[in-house]
Amino acid sequence: LQLVLFPISVTSMLEGKAVVGETDMLQTMQQEALDIAAKALDFFDVTEATEIARLIKKEFDRAYGPGWQCIVGTDFGSFVTHCYGCFIHFSVGSLAILLFKGSVGPELEADQFAALDLETVKA
Repeated sequence: LQLVLFPISVTSMLEGKAVVGETDMLQTMQQEALDIAAKALDFFDVTEATEIARLIKKEFDRAYGPGWQCIVGTDFGSFVTHCYGCFIHFSVGSLAILLFKGSVGPELEADQFAALDLETVKA
Protein backbone atom coordinates (compact mmCIF):
# COMPACT_ATOMS: atom_id res chain seq x y z
CA LEU A 1 0.00 0.00 0.00
CA GLN A 2 1.45 3.31 -1.10
CA LEU A 3 0.38 6.39 0.90
CA VAL A 4 1.44 9.78 -0.39
CA LEU A 5 0.26 13.14 0.95
CA PHE A 6 -0.44 15.95 -1.51
CA PRO A 7 -1.50 19.47 -0.60
CA ILE A 8 -4.82 20.43 -2.18
CA SER A 9 -6.17 23.83 -3.05
CA VAL A 10 -6.09 26.21 -0.09
CA THR A 11 -9.49 27.55 -1.16
CA SER A 12 -11.06 24.09 -1.19
CA MET A 13 -13.98 23.53 1.14
CA LEU A 14 -11.97 20.67 2.63
CA GLU A 15 -8.74 22.45 3.37
CA GLY A 16 -6.01 19.98 4.13
CA LYS A 17 -4.27 17.13 2.42
CA ALA A 18 -5.30 14.47 -0.02
CA VAL A 19 -4.06 11.00 0.84
CA VAL A 20 -3.29 8.82 -2.18
CA GLY A 21 -3.88 5.17 -1.34
CA GLU A 22 -3.25 3.34 -4.62
CA THR A 23 -2.22 4.63 -8.02
CA ASP A 24 -0.31 3.72 -11.13
CA MET A 25 -0.61 7.19 -12.69
CA LEU A 26 2.32 9.40 -13.56
CA GLN A 27 2.93 12.14 -11.00
CA THR A 28 1.60 14.89 -13.30
CA MET A 29 -1.67 13.04 -13.94
CA GLN A 30 -2.03 12.34 -10.20
CA GLN A 31 -1.64 16.03 -9.44
CA GLU A 32 -4.22 16.91 -12.08
CA ALA A 33 -6.68 14.47 -10.49
CA LEU A 34 -6.12 16.08 -7.10
CA ASP A 35 -6.44 19.60 -8.55
CA ILE A 36 -9.70 18.74 -10.32
CA ALA A 37 -11.04 17.13 -7.14
CA ALA A 38 -10.19 20.31 -5.22
CA LYS A 39 -12.01 22.34 -7.92
CA ALA A 40 -15.04 20.03 -7.60
CA LEU A 41 -15.03 20.47 -3.84
CA ASP A 42 -14.97 24.25 -4.32
CA PHE A 43 -18.12 24.01 -6.48
CA PHE A 44 -20.08 21.33 -4.64
CA ASP A 45 -20.84 20.35 -1.07
CA VAL A 46 -19.28 17.06 0.08
CA THR A 47 -22.79 15.55 0.19
CA GLU A 48 -23.10 16.01 -3.60
CA ALA A 49 -20.95 12.98 -4.44
CA THR A 50 -22.56 12.38 -7.86
CA GLU A 51 -21.88 15.95 -8.99
CA ILE A 52 -18.28 15.76 -7.76
CA ALA A 53 -17.79 12.49 -9.66
CA ARG A 54 -19.40 13.93 -12.81
CA LEU A 55 -17.09 16.97 -12.84
CA ILE A 56 -13.94 14.87 -12.31
CA LYS A 57 -14.98 12.32 -14.97
CA LYS A 58 -15.84 14.98 -17.57
CA GLU A 59 -12.58 16.83 -17.00
CA PHE A 60 -10.55 13.63 -17.43
CA ASP A 61 -12.58 12.62 -20.52
CA ARG A 62 -11.78 16.04 -22.00
CA ALA A 63 -8.08 15.92 -21.11
CA TYR A 64 -7.29 12.23 -21.72
CA GLY A 65 -10.04 10.89 -23.98
CA PRO A 66 -13.31 9.12 -23.21
CA GLY A 67 -13.77 6.09 -20.99
CA TRP A 68 -12.98 7.51 -17.55
CA GLN A 69 -15.04 6.37 -14.58
CA CYS A 70 -15.24 8.13 -11.23
CA ILE A 71 -16.73 6.94 -7.94
CA VAL A 72 -17.01 9.30 -4.98
CA GLY A 73 -18.31 8.51 -1.51
CA THR A 74 -17.62 7.70 2.09
CA ASP A 75 -18.20 3.95 2.00
CA PHE A 76 -17.88 1.81 -1.13
CA GLY A 77 -16.08 -1.23 -2.39
CA SER A 78 -14.81 -1.78 -5.90
CA PHE A 79 -13.20 -4.33 -8.16
CA VAL A 80 -12.34 -2.84 -11.55
CA THR A 81 -10.28 -3.48 -14.66
CA HIS A 82 -8.40 -0.40 -15.80
CA CYS A 83 -5.92 0.74 -18.40
CA TYR A 84 -2.31 0.73 -17.26
CA GLY A 85 -1.31 4.12 -15.85
CA CYS A 86 -4.92 5.25 -15.48
CA PHE A 87 -5.91 4.44 -11.88
CA ILE A 88 -5.96 6.47 -8.69
CA HIS A 89 -7.73 6.04 -5.37
CA PHE A 90 -7.37 8.88 -2.89
CA SER A 91 -9.21 10.53 -0.06
CA VAL A 92 -9.79 14.04 1.15
CA GLY A 93 -11.02 13.96 4.71
CA SER A 94 -13.71 11.27 4.89
CA LEU A 95 -14.47 11.47 1.15
CA ALA A 96 -12.90 8.74 -1.02
CA ILE A 97 -12.40 9.18 -4.77
CA LEU A 98 -11.72 6.39 -7.25
CA LEU A 99 -10.83 7.49 -10.79
CA PHE A 100 -9.85 5.11 -13.57
CA LYS A 101 -10.04 4.59 -17.31
CA GLY A 102 -11.93 1.39 -18.03
CA SER A 103 -10.47 -1.50 -19.95
CA VAL A 104 -11.80 -4.75 -21.36
CA GLY A 105 -10.10 -7.59 -19.54
CA PRO A 106 -8.36 -10.35 -21.49
CA GLU A 107 -11.19 -12.74 -20.63
CA LEU A 108 -13.71 -10.59 -22.54
CA GLU A 109 -11.96 -9.42 -25.67
CA ALA A 110 -14.25 -7.77 -28.21
CA ASP A 111 -14.24 -10.78 -30.55
CA GLN A 112 -15.40 -13.05 -27.72
CA PHE A 113 -18.73 -11.22 -27.25
CA ALA A 114 -20.13 -13.15 -30.22
CA ALA A 115 -19.74 -16.36 -28.21
CA LEU A 116 -22.05 -15.09 -25.43
CA ASP A 117 -25.56 -16.55 -25.41
CA LEU A 118 -27.65 -13.41 -25.78
CA GLU A 119 -30.87 -15.44 -26.02
CA THR A 120 -30.92 -15.74 -22.22
CA VAL A 121 -31.22 -11.96 -21.86
CA LYS A 122 -34.89 -11.01 -22.25
CA ALA A 123 -36.43 -7.60 -21.62
